[in-house]
Amino acid sequence: MDTLKAMATYVRAVELGSLSAAARELRITQPTVSKAVAALEKTVGVRLLERSTVHLAPTDEGQQFYVHARRVLEQHAEALDAARGLAGSPSGLLRINAPLAIGQLRLNAWLLGFLRIHAGVQAELILNDRFVDLVEEGVDVALRLGGPPPPHVVAREVGVSRRGLVASPAYVANAPRIRRPQDLAGHEVLQFAWATSLDTLTLDGPRGARETVAVSGRYRVNSSMSIREALVLGAGPGLAPDWLVRDLLDRGDLVRVLPTWRAEPQRAWVMYQAQRYRPARTRLLIDALAAAVPGWPGFQR
Repeated sequence: MDTLKAMATYVRAVELGSLSAAARELRITQPTVSKAVAALEKTVGVRLLERSTVHLAPTDEGQQFYVHARRVLEQHAEALDAARGLAGSPSGLLRINAPLAIGQLRLNAWLLGFLRIHAGVQAELILNDRFVDLVEEGVDVALRLGGPPPPHVVAREVGVSRRGLVASPAYVANAPRIRRPQDLAGHEVLQFAWATSLDTLTLDGPRGARETVAVSGRYRVNSSMSIREALVLGAGPGLAPDWLVRDLLDRGDLVRVLPTWRAEPQRAWVMYQAQRYRPARTRLLIDALAAAVPGWPGFQR
C-alpha cells in the first residue's frame, strides 16, 4: 500500500464528507477509495470512518488520525517544494473559512482574483458564522471578525471597520426623530441575535463622551446579510459595521443615524494554525489577505 497516497485519499474523503466525492475529485473509482480507507484501518487497527447510505463521518480515532495525517501531507509537500526550489511558485489546496456575509460581499471576489494570479493553487471557501476549530476542520486560513482570537491559533489583526447606527431613509422620515442616544429608547432597534448585550448599547461621541443606553426590539436575527436586508426594508435603526453597509450608504439605501456617535469598531483577523511547517501557498495567502483587507470598502488599517 502507498501509505501517503492512502492518507491523502482519506483526508479528502473526510473533508468532502463523501467517498464518492473524493473519488470524483481524485479521478479514481469509489471502490478504490474504499479499499484505501480499509487498508488504513487495518494498518492502524481502529475504525476510522462511520459510514451510512447518506452520511460519512470520522470516528473519534478517525478525527485524530485526520489531523495528524493532514499535517504529515503538508510537511511532505513542504519538503518537496524545498527540494525542487518551488517556494516561489506555490501549488496545492487551500481551505479558507470566513463569516458568510464578508465571504459573499468581499472575500469571494478577491479570492477568485488571487487564484487567477496563482494558477497552481486550488481553494475551498467555507462560509459560516460559527467559530471553527482550524485543526479539527482542516482549515488553513480563517478570516474572522470581532474580539480577540482564542489562544490556540496564530492571528494577525489586518483591519478595523467603524460601527455606527444606520436606518433606511423611509424609516428616518416617518419615525420619531433621533437627536441623541437616549432617543433610541423610543425605537425598536434591530439587533444581531448573538450580540453580547441585547438590552444596552454603548456609544462614543464627540469630545470623548460615552453613553450606555437601554434598547429593545422585537426582531433579532443571526445573519448579517439578513440584518443588511432588514435595515433597507425599514425594520428600524441598527448598529452595523461599515464593511457590511458601505455600498448601501453610498447608494442612499441607508443613512447614518447619530453620525457623530459610534460603537467599538469591529476588528478583522487573519488566523492560521500554530505549526512549524507552513506551505508556501498558505504563507502567500496570509500575506496577501493582510495587505488586501485594509483596502476593502468599509475597512481601514
